[in-house]
Amino acid sequence: MEREARALGSIVRRNFHLIRRYLGWEVVFLFYNIVNTLTIGLIGLSLPPSQRATTVVYLAIGALLWNFLSILFQEIANAVSWERWEGTIEYSFMAPIHRLTYLFGVCLYAVLYGLLRTMVVLLAIMFFFHVSIRHADWMGALLVLMGSVLPFIGLGLMGAVLPLISTERGAQATQIIQGVLLLVSGVYYPVSVLPMWLRWFSYASPATYTLEASRSAILQGRSIGSVAGISLELLLSGFILVPLGLWIFTSAERWAMHRGTLKRNG
Repeated sequence: MEREARALGSIVRRNFHLIRRYLGWEVVFLFYNIVNTLTIGLIGLSLPPSQRATTVVYLAIGALLWNFLSILFQEIANAVSWERWEGTIEYSFMAPIHRLTYLFGVCLYAVLYGLLRTMVVLLAIMFFFHVSIRHADWMGALLVLMGSVLPFIGLGLMGAVLPLISTERGAQATQIIQGVLLLVSGVYYPVSVLPMWLRWFSYASPATYTLEASRSAILQGRSIGSVAGISLELLLSGFILVPLGLWIFTSAERWAMHRGTLKRNG
């Protein structure tokens, strides 16, 4: 157990060391996230004064939460691609540790990294938009956000299968999953505006419930008790999606090893 704990910590530290190695790219990506979020928030300023504050906050919440959830999904789904890029996939997958330890290390890093990036974007929003949210229940919003971590980890593990199956196009294919979630989850608009045939997909997206509950806590000041039910539902869905994602990933790994696609160069 102690060896596995040290290995898990080593995986997290290694991934953070890679940030220093590619610091220039990290600055570029972070700058884009900030500018993209501010640009979306500025749309609200084009509305009449009576609607500006609410709309700006509505859009900013969507952009901010999607920033965190998409980072969480990307870092997990593209873990195999990064291992291939670094030329360490054989060492990581043949290391004398349980596969669960490796995957949990990747997931823990994704959560910490996503929180850091999101905090920086949040500071930029607070500096740029002088909007007062006196009645916001930030603890309720945080509770919902933490409840959404597990289901998105499960989705990320499922997405990580694609780079295992296809060494050349698997990483790009993960963008399809992310794009569908962005479309149906109501990130920048209520899901009620979607066509009925598309709205059914929003009910299966954890991001839909995360966004709705977080917005109600921040914009309407809903208490922790009123959003606790949604947080519990998200948590329970995570208890289903994470084991399912682990099973799919390990099955795909065995398939990739049998076919010889689990290698450094695609």
